[in-house]
Amino acid sequence: MNKKQTENLEFDKNHVWHPYTSMSKPLPSYLVESADGVHINLASGEKLVDGMSSWWSVLHGYNHPELNHALIKQTEKFAHVMFGGLTHEPAITLSQTLIELTPKGLNKVFLSDSGSVSVEVALKMSIQYWHSKNKPEKHKILTVRNGYHGDTFAAMSVCDPVNGMHQLFEPVLMKNLFAPAPKTAFDQAWDVSDVDELSAMFEKHHHEIAAFIIEPIVQGAGGMRLYHPNYLKACRELCNQYNVLLIADEIATGLGRTGKLFACEWANISPDIICLGKTLTGGYMTLAATLCTDEVANSISNGEAGCFMHGPTFMGNPLACAVANASLKILKRNEWQKQIADIECIFKDELMPLIDHPRVADIRVLGGIGVVEATENVEMAVIQKRFVELGVWIRPFGKLIYIMPPFISNKVQLNLLIKAISTVLAEDNCFKRN
Repeated sequence: MNKKQTENLEFDKNHVWHPYTSMSKPLPSYLVESADGVHINLASGEKLVDGMSSWWSVLHGYNHPELNHALIKQTEKFAHVMFGGLTHEPAITLSQTLIELTPKGLNKVFLSDSGSVSVEVALKMSIQYWHSKNKPEKHKILTVRNGYHGDTFAAMSVCDPVNGMHQLFEPVLMKNLFAPAPKTAFDQAWDVSDVDELSAMFEKHHHEIAAFIIEPIVQGAGGMRLYHPNYLKACRELCNQYNVLLIADEIATGLGRTGKLFACEWANISPDIICLGKTLTGGYMTLAATLCTDEVANSISNGEAGCFMHGPTFMGNPLACAVANASLKILKRNEWQKQIADIECIFKDELMPLIDHPRVADIRVLGGIGVVEATENVEMAVIQKRFVELGVWIRPFGKLIYIMPPFISNKVQLNLLIKAISTVLAEDNCFKRN
């Protein structure tokens, strides 16, 4: 690295606060010079195969010419206008496409800035819906443990209150209701008793529950847990039975990652509200969407306020919408089903055999998701450095070493990721001693 790059890294270390990182003892950060395809190129010279899709958002790879073009073309027209009283073609086209792609019945689209905000919007929709129905007592949210829905305050209130990342804030969060996490794994025989406690909570609390929120099939940052589709199907049935709205948080699972376009399709259900984010722009810009049924939207609109009480400044940002439209076109054209099927096949053939390693407690694979659960927590700074030395970018947490690579990743690149995981499993210094 040259002098300027070295100085930048030193400034970053001393002044720039990175996610989930101490400022007094910061984890090392690696300076990125450029990125293309599935590669992240560091200023220090390493060319890394990206196993994380930049936190699950980069579908088609970095520096994609069509996404670049869409962004530049829209910039030449206008980068942003307020969405209050104005509209534009990129937002209209995106909304049309999302209504076409998402599960049946989700006909109203609210655009926002990020995944966490899309959850905030969904929760506010649910509470305002019941207020418009003259049932303000229905203002609690029911969810399951081991869930993760974002870092803003309402979103934190439906994350796991004990094992999640937000227990520090528990005293000041909304007091919501938590059922046990799903127990039956995706590929296990369905155990109907898995929903007994959830059913009991619906029966006991339905008079005060506005909505039930869940990550369909995959509990992401709460442990990368894959649960049975019948559990999700039962959630839909319980919401119907007890007159509760169902919110599907598809921020991580939407747009093909699990092998279905939306994870709700594994259970063949449609939610009342769905949250989308991360992948909408192919990893280019922050953008999210909350879609709901006509019933939800019309009830809110005909209620006391006469409108939905939310309006982000950068709602419907034209640049983000334009690149999202281009990304969705590529998704359709690139035969994402085959891309994900190929990734899943390689994961099952090459990653699953690591289950015999003495340091491995479990391995889980679904679509473009591969998870190695170790018996010990990782030593983050050490294991991150080793992955860089091995030519890959993998960012574990806790005991979980997982990969969710871009859809365009080929066999050679995927094998390099898996080989790197196999290598670090054998290195004691990459793990904390219990």
